[in-house]
Amino acid sequence: MIALLQTISMLLNLVWWVFLIMIIMSWLISFNVINTRNQFVASVWRILNQITEPILRPIRRIIPPVGGLDLSPIIVFVIIFFLQSFIANDLPRLMGLY
Repeated sequence: MIALLQTISMLLNLVWWVFLIMIIMSWLISFNVINTRNQFVASVWRILNQITEPILRPIRRIIPPVGGLDLSPIIVFVIIFFLQSFIANDLPRLMGLY
């Protein structure tokens, strides 16, 4: 059971990094540091959007952009933090593993 919890925690960590990369890349695109006319940048951006959009879409339906600022990635970070804390601290105690 602990192996399953560690695997889920690792996957949440991977999702966290994907979202962080997506956020940084969106800033770089917005400030014209990188350009989506570059084929490599465009394909990485498209892949990141395909990965993150199914997670962000339901959150965006509930919390629309505020003043042009998309808060949905912050909500995802809070959810990931909560789940990782729950998996690391509370769930093993509730199941009697520690």
